[in-house]
Amino acid sequence: MKQIYKITYPTGKIYIGKDSVGSYRYFGSPDMQVINSDFTPLSVSVRQDYTIRKQIIWESADCSEAELSAREVEFIRAFRSNNPRDWIQPLA
Repeated sequence: MKQIYKITYPTGKIYIGKDSVGSYRYFGSPDMQVINSDFTPLSVSVRQDYTIRKQIIWESADCSEAELSAREVEFIRAFRSNNPRDWIQPLA
């Protein structure tokens, strides 16, 4: 099952990704330095107890890789996940 997923971090940032094999445990390959710097402004209590949410927002058993990639771009644009000004500001 091919999937498009949305990951939401406690910082309010979202990541849209694709998975060609449908592994429910896959969370992409985030840059740990970026994530660590994003977490720095959060309160200590949030950094010590947080949840990362993964939602499957689209899936197909028979789409092509090209369609999967096109859908990923479609969702990136729809959720504006590539525009940091649109990210929700977290409660610290």
